[in-house]
Amino acid sequence: MTQVEDTSREMRLDPDSFAQGYFKNAVYRHWDPYDIEGLEDDKEKVVETAPAEDEFNTLRKSIARFGAGEEAVTEDLMPLGMVLEDINDQMFLSSQIYEEAKHTQFFDRYWREVVNPAEEALGFEVTEPTDQRFFNDHYIALFDKTEDAMERLLTDDSPENRVKAYCHYHLVVESVLAQTGYYGFQSAFSDKGSDEVAVKDWPDAEGLVEGVGKIRSDEGRHVGFGMQKVRGYVQNGEVDESVVQDTLQDLMPHVAGTFSDLTVGINPAPLVEYSRDKLTRRIEIITDADAEIPDVDELVKLDTDEGTAAD
Repeated sequence: MTQVEDTSREMRLDPDSFAQGYFKNAVYRHWDPYDIEGLEDDKEKVVETAPAEDEFNTLRKSIARFGAGEEAVTEDLMPLGMVLEDINDQMFLSSQIYEEAKHTQFFDRYWREVVNPAEEALGFEVTEPTDQRFFNDHYIALFDKTEDAMERLLTDDSPENRVKAYCHYHLVVESVLAQTGYYGFQSAFSDKGSDEVAVKDWPDAEGLVEGVGKIRSDEGRHVGFGMQKVRGYVQNGEVDESVVQDTLQDLMPHVAGTFSDLTVGINPAPLVEYSRDKLTRRIEIITDADAEIPDVDELVKLDTDEGTAAD
C-alpha cells in the first residue's frame, strides 16, 4: 500500500530520474489517434493503384500484425508494472501502456476506414484484422515467448528475469520488430526510407505514414526506458551480458521470420538487414561501458525532425 508518510524520500517524485524525464516527455508529446487525417485519401489512392489481391494482402498482413502487436503489449506489460517498486518507473510504464492502447486504436481505425472500404471497392473479400491467416508461426512464437517472459515476473521476480522481460518487449518487440516494421511502412508508402523495400509502386499514404510516425516516436521513448534498465543491470554486475545476448539471439529468428512471408510487392531483405543492425546497436549500447543511451529528445525524433526515432 502506498504510504501517506514515507521517511525514505522527501518528495513523492524524483524529477531528476530518467523515468520522470521520460514521463514528462510522454505528456508533452501526447497525440490523439483520431486526429490523424488523410485516411480517406489513403483509401482512394490504394484503390486507384488497383493492386492484385495478393499484393493487397501484404498490406493487410502488415496492418493486422502491427495492430495485434500493439494490443499484445497493452495487455502483457501489466506484470512488469506490478513488480516495479519505484513510483517514477511505475508512472512511466503507465504512460507506455496508455500509449500502446492508442497505437492499437490507430491500427483498428485504419482497418475500418481504409482496409475494409478498399476491399469492397476492389471487389476483394472483406476481412477482419483478427483473422488467423495474417499471422505466421514466427510471429505467434515471438509473442508467446514474450508473454511468458512477462508472466514469469509474477512468480520469480529476479534481476535476470527482469532483464529477460525488458529484452523481450522493450528491446526486441518494441525496438527491433516494431521499428523495422515502421521503417518498412515509411519506405513503401512515402519518399523516405529505402528505395529497395517496395517492389510495387505503392502510393504515398500520408495518413498511414503520419500515424506510424507518431507511434514510432512513442516507441523510441519505450526503447530508451528498456535500454536504461537493462544497461543498469549489466553495468552494475547484477546480470551477465550473456543473458542479454542469448535472449536477443534466441528471438531474432522469429523477427526475421515475421517479415519472411511479406514477399509480394515488398522485398523483405532490407527489412531483415535493418532489424539486425538495430539489434547490433542495442547490444553495443548495453554492453559497452563507454557507450551512452541517446537523450530522450533524440530517441523520439522523427525523420521530419531531421532524425530517426530510437536510433
